[in-house]
Amino acid sequence: MTTTELPVLTAADFASDQDVRWCPGCGDYSILAQMRKMMPRMGLPLEKIVFISGIGCSSRFPYYMNTYGMHGIHGRAPAIATGLKAVRPDLQVWVITGDGDGLSIGGNHLMHCIRRNMDINIVLFNNRIYGLTKGQYSPTSPLGKVTKSTPMGAIDNPLHPISIAIGCEASFVARTIDVNIKHLGMVLERAAEHKGTAFVEVYQNCVVFNDNAFQYATDREVKMDNVLELEHGKPLVFGKNREKGIRLNGLDPEVVSLGNGVNEDDLLFHDEKAAEPSLAYLLSRLRHEDGFPEPIGVFRAVDAARYDEELNRQTELSQAKRGIGDLDQLFHSGDTWTVGS
Repeated sequence: MTTTELPVLTAADFASDQDVRWCPGCGDYSILAQMRKMMPRMGLPLEKIVFISGIGCSSRFPYYMNTYGMHGIHGRAPAIATGLKAVRPDLQVWVITGDGDGLSIGGNHLMHCIRRNMDINIVLFNNRIYGLTKGQYSPTSPLGKVTKSTPMGAIDNPLHPISIAIGCEASFVARTIDVNIKHLGMVLERAAEHKGTAFVEVYQNCVVFNDNAFQYATDREVKMDNVLELEHGKPLVFGKNREKGIRLNGLDPEVVSLGNGVNEDDLLFHDEKAAEPSLAYLLSRLRHEDGFPEPIGVFRAVDAARYDEELNRQTELSQAKRGIGDLDQLFHSGDTWTVGS
């Protein structure tokens, strides 16, 4: 084997020697399996990949990947990942977070990481509950949700991760579902291939504290009427027989039945490459509880300036103009003081 050739890796090569410890039936197992299965297609050696997490059930993820990784502190994974990617642009960096970790104490870090468009992949596991701390309501829990911390029902308006990401003008935004394994693998691969911040929300079932939160989108009997799979350049069609669609009535989306004078040309067509994110944001607002199917797939995938790329460009220009510099010389330059004992 020459020095330029890499060994062919398999999913097994990405499995660490740690026992995977999530509750039986947890959706995290599916996400882990599809991540391991997808990673060999990236063609990267194990030492060029890093997984960084915060706190929560999802944040055990780095232990289970046979790559470099860091189990960070609550909500700070995007900040850690930003620093790492800035100084090591050769690494593929993943942030693994949850609705509690990423959208509560970590909301500010998440927002700024997204707006900077670092070349980082963020996967947010959304189960609409705090699982690790045993069932309190989270920032994505719906109004009225009865939990240990809201015995009379949640009165906070929930956050919607996709809407937040698009509002921050993320260059890649997608949603998928833990049990839709083919779709999940496809979305993770597209995120990995994107240059810039890739934000992926995964509807993930917490079998213990919020079981069946997404049953409307996973149950075989009803999911086709409740899920809209986005395809670039194609009309927004859904339903068991693909007999329904989404069109605009003025500025408002509405569900229509195809036929009787309504055809696919009357519907909205998905454009994930649109520079203006307004349509992607409109799609992020479609809610099952409002009578709409919930979109899965890639909402947005555009090229945009990257903070890490520009930061390193400025550093190189500065070094070319002024030299690399000497830290010891810097410390001893200018006015200095000697403090006596």
